[in-house]
Amino acid sequence: MPTALITGASSGIGYAFAQALARRGMNLILVSRSEDKLTALAQTVMDQWNIDAQVIIQDLTEPDAAIKVADAVSAKGLTVDMLVNNAGFGDYGAFSDRPRQRHLDMIQLNIAALVDLTYQFLPGMQQRRSGTIINIASIAGFQSMPYLSVYAATKAFVLSFTEALWAENKPYNIRVMVSCPGPTETSFFKEAQFPESMRSVSPRQVAQPETIVQDVLDELESETPTIVSGGFVNNIVVNLSRFLPRPTLVNVIADQFRPPTSSQ
Repeated sequence: MPTALITGASSGIGYAFAQALARRGMNLILVSRSEDKLTALAQTVMDQWNIDAQVIIQDLTEPDAAIKVADAVSAKGLTVDMLVNNAGFGDYGAFSDRPRQRHLDMIQLNIAALVDLTYQFLPGMQQRRSGTIINIASIAGFQSMPYLSVYAATKAFVLSFTEALWAENKPYNIRVMVSCPGPTETSFFKEAQFPESMRSVSPRQVAQPETIVQDVLDELESETPTIVSGGFVNNIVVNLSRFLPRPTLVNVIADQFRPPTSSQ
């Protein structure tokens, strides 16, 4: 039975991946800081789908987190056939107003941990000439976003990094793809500390995590490296930079996302 390692598996898109992959008969390695949630999820999928689910409790903002995860996987005698780099968070507000450590933790989690986990498990996939890597980015990765500056930049990195690995690893029969969802029914807006007045999004514009996961799994056999999920509007959003001058687009985004109390 193949095994998938999922980061940020305790909620949202990571949780939906765990459910969907268990349903497909994959064993799971679930990684997160939330021991209670992971343990409950592992028991649920094992009972429901008769697969094995291992739990690794790890804060991926720690500098050596990926090595610790790889060591734990090795100690369990497991092989990672699919890597789902889902863990990440955003932060809302003017760059200079937000805590320094918040920026650095975001870069560590959204970029460094993702790169290092890929580095830990990709060589084994290359040796076996099989495997799948799925990275979760965002439609925010397609343009600069004032007041989400670091978050959008980290997702632009994930997008570029994944597309490059997709091309590099085709000769090894390894599937590499990046999912770029728009607004999704997760705790993103709360954790990013958006003000209450800016957290409401039209239900028609918010995708369910299960939809994002299904879009990815439906495209696993395709040749495309990049999946934009969440409907027609999101596909328009990611292409706006082709039709508007970049300064114009960035100014429009700044007006849309400017904090309510800002006088700038």
